[in-house]
Amino acid sequence: MVKYGIHSKIKSKAGSSEKLVKILLDASTLAITAKGCRLYFVSKDKADPESIWVTEVWDNKEDHDNSLKDVSIMALISQAMLLIDGVPEKGQELEILGGLGI
Repeated sequence: MVKYGIHSKIKSKAGSSEKLVKILLDASTLAITAKGCRLYFVSKDKADPESIWVTEVWDNKEDHDNSLKDVSIMALISQAMLLIDGVPEKGQELEILGGLGI
């Protein structure tokens, strides 16, 4: 079964990456309990300490989009927006075909 994936790079304001990482990790504990969420992880870019990557796998895009309507997730997004440098780029959408853990 094909899954929906999204891989996003988020650039934090200078000196804010640790705070942003904490918010994104808090979001992961909520997302992983959401309907259709199969994977959600946060990574730091070794070459750029202000760049953070979020990788998600969902059963479908609708489940992902619905998770963004959750009040707790919306509150974390509001907090994160204050720490993001510029406008967040649209994440790379992926068609997940399978693999270990999927």
